[in-house]
Amino acid sequence: MPDPAAEPDYELFEDDEPAPRRGVPSLWGLGERMTWVAGLVLALSAFTGWYSGTGEGVPVSVLGWHTGLLGKLVFFLGLALLALVAARKLGIELPAAVPESLAVIALGSAAFICVLVRAISIPEEFFFAGRGIGLWISLLAAFAAIVAGLIEVSEEL
Repeated sequence: MPDPAAEPDYELFEDDEPAPRRGVPSLWGLGERMTWVAGLVLALSAFTGWYSGTGEGVPVSVLGWHTGLLGKLVFFLGLALLALVAARKLGIELPAAVPESLAVIALGSAAFICVLVRAISIPEEFFFAGRGIGLWISLLAAFAAIVAGLIEVSEEL
């Protein structure tokens, strides 16, 4: 009969490794991917037709870049979103007092307001033109940046 007080000569859990996890679909990383896509679309949308119409019989399309300061600001806000994602990939972090999700929401909100102003108020020099598809793409990209920031908040919790 074996002695119950004797120590076994092997460790039960020494070589046991946990089973590998299967790839479960999740939302982790969705906020970051959505941020760079929204930033890229936002930056590029400044070079799409925000207003279109016929000026003296010729079809005309006005780029967002040519609508004044707000069109240029939308481009640079999109670049700022891209720079934020690039900095995160390079290991550069924002101060702890400013979470990245808050920065994404702030940049997206600023872009949304700029595009919304241009959607509501057409500049006087483009009185002949109506709103083009590029303006709505910009508005959607700015809204997507806000949603991306909110998803990042949920990922941080």
